[in-house]
Amino acid sequence: MGEAAAMVDLFYEDVVVGDGVSTHAHTITMDDILGFANVTRDRHPLHVDEEYCRNTEFGRPIAHGLYGLSLIEGLKSELKLYENTSIASLGWDKVSFRAPAFVGDTVHVRMTFLAKRPSRNGARGVVTEGVALVNQDGQVVVEGEHVTLLKCRSAA
Repeated sequence: MGEAAAMVDLFYEDVVVGDGVSTHAHTITMDDILGFANVTRDRHPLHVDEEYCRNTEFGRPIAHGLYGLSLIEGLKSELKLYENTSIASLGWDKVSFRAPAFVGDTVHVRMTFLAKRPSRNGARGVVTEGVALVNQDGQVVVEGEHVTLLKCRSAA
């Protein structure tokens, strides 16, 4: 895994397949879960009702899987990998919610550059990232592949 400071404002040409980086950690709070539930209108009791959850296999509220996916993007964006070089996110593939995330869990993101190719427009390139949200025990909570469109240095 590379040093995050050395990976700021990456252009397509700067991406090295196989390189990767880890983010800083974030500790999940009930306010995080409730805020996500309110923004998305997903107030399923598995996420927001502690009494209901006592009678589930989890025994306590779990964070939304999509919260974990969103947190991956947020933690990655703090690294400023593509602060001025990103054009657009092209989507997500192979997303899997592997384990529950609970209040008090401290998570971080591991990201690896899996592939890259020039786009049809020569001023851009397509990069595929493998990402995993990992808890304090080293367990992968959410994983997937993210595809992003970056500026090429030669076009800047």
